[in-house]
Amino acid sequence: MGKPLLRKIAEEVLGTEEAKRIWSRVEIIGDIAVIRRPFGYPIERLRLLANEILMRLPYVKSVWCAVSEVKGEYRLRDFIHLAGEVRSTTIYKEHGCLFKVDITKVYISPALNYEHIRVAKLVREGEYIVNMFAGVGLFSIIIAKHAKPSKVISIDINPDAYKLMVESIRLNKVEGVVIPELGDAAEVSRKYFSMADRVLMPLPELAYRYFEIAVKLLKNEGYIHVYEFQGAMSKDEAIALVSKKYLELSSKLGIESKVEYARIVRSVGPRKYQVVLDIYVRKKTLT
Repeated sequence: MGKPLLRKIAEEVLGTEEAKRIWSRVEIIGDIAVIRRPFGYPIERLRLLANEILMRLPYVKSVWCAVSEVKGEYRLRDFIHLAGEVRSTTIYKEHGCLFKVDITKVYISPALNYEHIRVAKLVREGEYIVNMFAGVGLFSIIIAKHAKPSKVISIDINPDAYKLMVESIRLNKVEGVVIPELGDAAEVSRKYFSMADRVLMPLPELAYRYFEIAVKLLKNEGYIHVYEFQGAMSKDEAIALVSKKYLELSSKLGIESKVEYARIVRSVGPRKYQVVLDIYVRKKTLT
């Protein structure tokens, strides 16, 4: 669904000023629309918008309101059903891949769409990859379908995410390449120390704390993709601060590292950004 159409619908239902607060907070996941509610915004106003979305966009079958921020170990939101089918499961399509998801049980955001394919295009034939925080397996499965890795170890601690990942692996016929693992990445990773060419850390809340484990997963050298939240006055400052943070940590761990690429993935609040770093690592003394 194009953003201009969504903006038009919101302006017609809510008025121009109110629509500014709402239209960019709508995501389409499969045939489900999710509206992230601004703090204190009336639910009944969102129901009006939800009903109009159902009328104008026939491929949307259910509309939900996210009434909390992402929270907890599994990074979930609280939801209220607004309109349409009372169903939270759907098939989400991205880059030619299909994913079984339940918006109330797993975290998923189309905002990472570009990152999924960007990283997949970096993968060289035969690479051994560990995805430490896989969710339902978007990074892992898209890599398996668009590159030629030898293995993608796909770890998540959420039992519901793990079950849905297993289903999505079957849907996309990547059994034997994507290996699902249920558990805390800190524990599961021990089986794969010194085996990886590339490690993915798409969980900003844990990336810094688990970075040493990611280094241990690598062979003598390789890449770590770090996703991190950072408050800053500008995008450039956010990138500089996150880069400095991880280069200093690398030095403490006794490894050589270089930020080969960095970008702002998205804004996540006033003067707060999600940053991705592609870090090349050469291990020296860390064992």
